[in-house]
Amino acid sequence: MSGKPKLHYFDGRGRMETIRWLIAAAGVEFEECFLEKKDDLIKLQKSGSLMFQQVPMVEIDGMKMVQTRAICNYITAKHNLYGKDLKERALIDMYVEGLMDLNELLMSYPYQPADKREQHLATIVDKATNRYFPVFEKALKGHGQDFLVGNRFSRADVQLLETILTTEECKPDILDKFPLLQSFKARISDIPTIKKFLQPGSQRKPPTKEEEAPKIIKIFY
Repeated sequence: MSGKPKLHYFDGRGRMETIRWLIAAAGVEFEECFLEKKDDLIKLQKSGSLMFQQVPMVEIDGMKMVQTRAICNYITAKHNLYGKDLKERALIDMYVEGLMDLNELLMSYPYQPADKREQHLATIVDKATNRYFPVFEKALKGHGQDFLVGNRFSRADVQLLETILTTEECKPDILDKFPLLQSFKARISDIPTIKKFLQPGSQRKPPTKEEEAPKIIKIFY
């Protein structure tokens, strides 16, 4: 049996993408089992593998882990991406929870009805530029270090880069007023494991296209 983590989800971003980012950032190879139709999800549910009958699910270290935050927390702790003490962990958690709030808006964007997409995008841009990105620009300015917490690479850095790149797909000039985040983006993108994940042909998923949304929805509903 392979020792690689095995990820169960559809062949796209959704809630699994942050998990992919973290595993890749840790330099760990992983396998994927894609749900292509509703029957694939039903089969997985009937197998007893899903504690709450939903994905994402990750087979890792003899466990079948569900719930995105639980999976991410486990990977983060396992691969020493959680700071040096409880206070750093708390700060990382706060940063990450904020990023996940913004990421919820980004994830739902491709699934918006045509008449609501423009307003949804406006909300993303507003919250990114006025609520979330200023926090990280201020943090980087305040301590003058390369990484967000404790001057060491952590989950917060991984998820901030993921969120920046995803937001730029919606609005390419989103970082124009955030010079420190621009430098952060370049710096973290050059970390070997991250750089590898950003290369063409990696297991990073492309943006979900509007026309793909109905097929994905049919898997779950």
